[in-house]
Amino acid sequence: MTIKTDLPEIFQEFGEARRNGFVRMHELKKKGVPVVGVYCTFMPEELIMAAGAVKVGLCSTSDETIPLAEKDLPRNLCPLIKSSYGFGKSDKCPYFYFSDLVVGETTCDGKKKMFEYMKEFKDVYVMQMPNSLDSPAGRQLWHKEILRLAEKLEDFFQVKIQEDALRAAIHLKNRERTALKDFYSLGKLNPPAVMGYDIYQTVYGAGFKFEKEQNIRELNALTSRIEEEYRKGKRLDPRPRILITGSPIGGATEKVIRAIEENGGVVVAFENCTGAKPNEELVDEQSEPMEALCDKYIRIGCSCISPNHNRFFLLRRMIEEYQADGVVDMVLQACHPYAMESKKVRESVNIPYLYLETDFSQADVEQLNTRAAAFVEMLAESSSLR
Repeated sequence: MTIKTDLPEIFQEFGEARRNGFVRMHELKKKGVPVVGVYCTFMPEELIMAAGAVKVGLCSTSDETIPLAEKDLPRNLCPLIKSSYGFGKSDKCPYFYFSDLVVGETTCDGKKKMFEYMKEFKDVYVMQMPNSLDSPAGRQLWHKEILRLAEKLEDFFQVKIQEDALRAAIHLKNRERTALKDFYSLGKLNPPAVMGYDIYQTVYGAGFKFEKEQNIRELNALTSRIEEEYRKGKRLDPRPRILITGSPIGGATEKVIRAIEENGGVVVAFENCTGAKPNEELVDEQSEPMEALCDKYIRIGCSCISPNHNRFFLLRRMIEEYQADGVVDMVLQACHPYAMESKKVRESVNIPYLYLETDFSQADVEQLNTRAAAFVEMLAESSSLR
């Protein structure tokens, strides 16, 4: 007998973590805790932790401030970039307001120029990304950038990053990554234990819980509870299993997850930045800390790296481990790196593939539902014939 797992109160808590974090952030600021705002998973959080500061992800997943951003930025620009800029300029993002320093990365040309404009009203530091990892020069550049970031944090906050503090931060962050991975790996269970939307909400919300020890405990407890209830027979009915890849997903683009799951599918895995990309690999705790941070973060499979071998390695492995029936490649409009890489994704996955291009508006919800429904139906019919 299959029974739907009912854990609304726990998932709601994680889902509301971002909003509740505004209050907690205010409390930290009143205590004098420095805050660093970030946009990308390439930014080594361990350095911020070792400097005695707190990292927070900044608002960039809504179309609310895009009209304001378009007064300065081109209309045919990626919505994530316009949203980031608009929230910063309008001060409608409390996390941006409370950030003492914003750290950006040159993951695309649009972001690079956007950060240039953002410097006019905020302290912004930009890390220079290598274009390729196929030569020693790429790694050398990234290693130097991590050293430069450490120097910037020390100078900006008037602190000294000690090696023992950095090693402690690496160990704590590794434990958090492990807790996150253990949780989202529940998607490997077949039939499913939980819907993908709840997995996404929990992983996304965990990024706005600033007490890491508490976050780790809550994630581990949630994982254990779901596993125990699964063993007792609480599980979902079988559905076509979908892996989502592509541009960063969150906020307005939750509509893609809903389109899949409200039309009979289940998202079992998120390969993109909100899911597995930043959490699959740990930092080597036995190596020299700066070298270890360089090696871990440079292997994140972002489309700004060309050729992007690591993304396709992770993607193929996750398809197998999560028993995915199909892949949905969600790409934001004008997100050229991920749009250009879609051809290789389609050729690499060897299972049914759906390309969805979208933005932060709700204008295409019906179209997304139609296409997702057709894709899920095709997977269901294919499965029934096997």
